[in-house]
Amino acid sequence: MPNLKQTIIPTFLILVCIGTLSSCSVIRSVGRYPSKKKEAEYALLPNYKDRSFQNLYNTDSVMYINERIRKEKTDRKFRKRPKLSQDIPSVKTNLKDTVFEETTVVWFGHSSYLIQSKGFNILVDPVLCDYASPMFYFNRSMPGSHIYKVKDLPPIDLILITHDHYDHLDCHTVRKYRKKDTQAIVPLGIGTLLDQWGWKSGNYQEVNWGDTVVFNQDIQVISTPQQHRSGRFKKKGRTLWTSYVLNIHGHRIFIGGDGGYNKHFKDIGDKYGPFDLAFLENGQYNVDWIPNHSFPEQTVHTAQELKAKMVLPVHWSRFAAAYHIWNEPIKEFLPLMDAVGIPVTVPKIGEPYTIGTPAKRDVWWDFE
Repeated sequence: MPNLKQTIIPTFLILVCIGTLSSCSVIRSVGRYPSKKKEAEYALLPNYKDRSFQNLYNTDSVMYINERIRKEKTDRKFRKRPKLSQDIPSVKTNLKDTVFEETTVVWFGHSSYLIQSKGFNILVDPVLCDYASPMFYFNRSMPGSHIYKVKDLPPIDLILITHDHYDHLDCHTVRKYRKKDTQAIVPLGIGTLLDQWGWKSGNYQEVNWGDTVVFNQDIQVISTPQQHRSGRFKKKGRTLWTSYVLNIHGHRIFIGGDGGYNKHFKDIGDKYGPFDLAFLENGQYNVDWIPNHSFPEQTVHTAQELKAKMVLPVHWSRFAAAYHIWNEPIKEFLPLMDAVGIPVTVPKIGEPYTIGTPAKRDVWWDFE
């Protein structure tokens, strides 16, 4: 009788070979690192050192996480993720044939969403396949949360990528736009992945913190610092991570991506705030990841320091990377935000929210 190792390894190799026949094989999905020539260029930058991009501020001391929280949540690594009692509620909006009169956002779960303004469509960190990994059987979507595919979307003018982790940069989704007129803005180093995935170099622009891309007098994108890390395989930090300030048709939006709390949020709020809407990470936190992800208590301070008029919490309700209950982030976040008087809108997956309208607060997440 074959042992476990003899069974698993051949099966793994077969799956890898099958994946190699697809448009995004395991190898293609993992991608390449930037070339030595690129690394030599990055070495001249202040936020690059020892072949790795660096965070702006020291991450050894992070505020707003007290010892009670540390003690209470340290045992998360030993808890088993529960099975959901029902599917994640969602709404299938006809996005292909709908043009919203005012700036409107549609969340696809986790950190993927559409921003539409006067017919201009922006897709942020799109992961529109059923899993966030190079292999289909790892990190699958929660039941009911994967209802949108590329074919369900209107023509996309711009794709914004915040960093290269699989739950934010999906080969299957991004590669489908390689032959279209879609433009992309990506952090330094990610152009290497787009090259490998068939994109024309003239259709994307790499940015460092502080860079501004102007489309016209009504639309501009500014790359701003974020505190996180990058890496799709063993080597870390070879590509940059970023947040964005989006100015579009008179509205100012903060696109946070992933990140731990630090002083950069106050810097951004002082320079670019207030924001009509801020997409802020609220989920997949762990005491071991404090430098790279934010607890709800920290996200509250982030919203305050950004001077956000409205917050839409993301990074939850589709993929599970941490061991907290799937709806814990929103249940802890809302009372804290209500206490400081900052509105929070929590639309269902696929439910449009128009900037300037009242927050969506129907409680659709109250199950486990």
